[in-house]
Amino acid sequence: MSDAFTIYGQSFSSRLLIGSALYPSPQCMHQAIAASGSEIVTVSLRRQNSHAGGDDFWQLIKDTGLTVLPNTAGCHSVQEVMTLAQMCREVFATDWIKLELIGDDYNLQPDPIALITAAEQLLAQGFKVLPYCTDDLVVCQRLVSAGCEVIMPWAAPIGTGKGILNPYALHTIRERLPDVTLIVDAGLGLPSHACQAMEMGVDAVLLNSAIAGANDPVLMAQAFANATVAGRQSYLAGPMVEKSTAVPSTPTLGMPAWHTMSEDI
Repeated sequence: MSDAFTIYGQSFSSRLLIGSALYPSPQCMHQAIAASGSEIVTVSLRRQNSHAGGDDFWQLIKDTGLTVLPNTAGCHSVQEVMTLAQMCREVFATDWIKLELIGDDYNLQPDPIALITAAEQLLAQGFKVLPYCTDDLVVCQRLVSAGCEVIMPWAAPIGTGKGILNPYALHTIRERLPDVTLIVDAGLGLPSHACQAMEMGVDAVLLNSAIAGANDPVLMAQAFANATVAGRQSYLAGPMVEKSTAVPSTPTLGMPAWHTMSEDI
């Protein structure tokens, strides 16, 4: 039975989304993306330069055959977002956009107020918005109310690899927004972090630095792919109930009682 999930009505089997930045070489990027089994790859228009191999990079992305998710990385204002999103729609021929609007340059935290404004304006112009946000429930609720069908809260500040800093917050978002496609984006550093997120019932995870920054990005991409599947299977299977005391796996009821010689004397 298929265990696909949807993003704005489009169905996907792989629950691992992958980024295209920071790899040691374009060839390594291509190999890692293939090894991940991902069906969606994120790209940033700001990183493209036709005078520095930008056309070759874009050809590599097209050669993957994956769905392209452009992002507004590096934007600090609503106007910047709107301008870059329009350019992305023109260049990549898609109305999908990963909305990034940074409010603090130290931890790259999204600006929660401007983010909602930008989402509203993008949606009004026909974009399918995937907003990168913090794990703040109210911000997520506001984005959904604005019309976003997908929410992408961080696990930790982008590029830190610290894993899920606030499991309670992500649990709460999942419970309060059960019908929204929930993708954990940013902060995951190990396959075990991805597995933990998937065990919470999130729909997918998005990775870049954790794969591109590994000693062996291709092997790490495979590891994250396996961890994502394992976490999803664990969620579907349902974990055992935690107990405060030890419980033997072998029951003692009905076991024969053995007596020593000294007991018979």
